[in-house]
This record gives sequence, C-alpha cells and structure tokens, in this order.
Amino acid sequence: MKRAIFCGLLAALALSVPARAERSVRVQVDGQLLPETARLEQGTTYFSLRSLLDAMGGWTLVWDSGAAVATGEDGVLTVHPGTDTLTCNGTTVSGNVYVEDGRTYVPLRTTVQLLGGDAQWDPYLDGAAVTTAEAEHDAVDLYWLSRIISAESRGEPMEGQIAVGNVVLNRVASKTFPDTIPTVVFDRQYAVQFEPVSNGTVYDTPAASSVEAARRVLNGEKTVEGALYFYAPALSPGTWIVSNRTYLTTIGCHRFFL
Repeated sequence: MKRAIFCGLLAALALSVPARAERSVRVQVDGQLLPETARLEQGTTYFSLRSLLDAMGGWTLVWDSGAAVATGEDGVLTVHPGTDTLTCNGTTVSGNVYVEDGRTYVPLRTTVQLLGGDAQWDPYLDGAAVTTAEAEHDAVDLYWLSRIISAESRGEPMEGQIAVGNVVLNRVASKTFPDTIPTVVFDRQYAVQFEPVSNGTVYDTPAASSVEAARRVLNGEKTVEGALYFYAPALSPGTWIVSNRTYLTTIGCHRFFL
C-alpha cells in the first residue's frame, strides 16, 4: 500500500457511532495511540488534519489562499474549509471541514478511506482506530495483541511472548471462543479470561518487544502450535487447566496447554 493513497485523507464522513453530545475520544494509528484526542460530534469523529498527517508521516502542510495544502510523496491534498471540500490528485469530495483556534478539523473515516486506508470505531478503546494504506496489519488487531502480550509476558523471552500471542490467535480460530482478537482478549463468557483485563494492565503502553512479538504472530510465526491456555505457576495454581487440558510445553515462566 502506498502513501499516495493517503492523499485522500480528508473526506467527509466519519466513524459511525450513536449520536451524542460532543466529547473527546482517543485515536490510534497503526497500533500507536496518539496524544491528541479527536472530537465526536453528532456521530462523526473529527480530527486535526496536521495531527493526522504527522502520525502518518511524510507530509508537509501549509496554509495557502484560504485552504490547507498538504504535499506528500505521491500527491497533493487540498482542504477548503470555506466550501467544505477536499481535493486530492483531481478528486474532490464534500465534507464538513472547519477551522478552530488555528487548527483545521476533518471527518476521520472518509478522510482515511480516501487515502486508501480504513477507520473503525473500537468500543474497547472507546475511540477510533486508523489503519493506513501502508499498514501491514489491522490497527485494532495490532493494538490489542501487542498489549495483551506485553501485560501477560513483558520481560519473557521473545519465544514466550510469541507463544502468548499464539494462544490468542488459536482462540480466534477455535469455535469455542470469540472470533476476533479484541473479543478474545476481553472475553467474559466464563469469567474474565486474562488477568490484565481485570487489573487494567492491558491498557498500558506495550513494551517494544511485545509490539515486535505481535507483528511476528500476525505474520504467522508460531512457537506453541494449537495451545489454547497458559498460566504462570508462580502466580497461579492453574487448577482447572491442569485438570482439564493437555500439557504442551513450558516457555519461561508460563506453562502452555492444548
């Protein structure tokens, strides 16, 4: 996927969520949570054009004759607040664009889609997840997989961190568990499945090694084929797992079971 596609990053639709009063919501781009929040207004998420382009990288933004003009490697994006239009490489779309306190705000979803990427509402983040056109992995998957790996196995060898990620994806593939990464992580059908969901550490910024492990798992790397459960004997007796599941292997401080 090319940055050129990003040139559509300013369109006019946004994340479709229930309408409510204006409030601030979080935004993550390709798994990276941004420090600046977005605005949710009547079901549409608006975000600063400069902040969005900075998160994507490779853009220069200037103000010229009443319009914001962004120049990237493969195109030019022009945003006209006065006419509520956005133009990129000859394509013009309509959308609610406004300037406040010197910052240009654009609707997020249509903007990202015009650039060839995708934006979706993540209820577990309570915010927007942006997957850019150049991204190797879905932003929601990378975001939560890296965080559960970090919360469960920060400090473990890479083999062990990948193994924790394997368990999550093995559950996604199993008919016994939910079918997406975030719903597996936050699964509560038979009580909370992962302790970091209970103690809140799943929301912490992940270790760099855990982000790497998540990427490697999403690329298909495996160290515990078929494992669906694990526990750390130093922290839990794992009574139910030991009594009901088949032992597979031990990596670091974790024991893995089928």
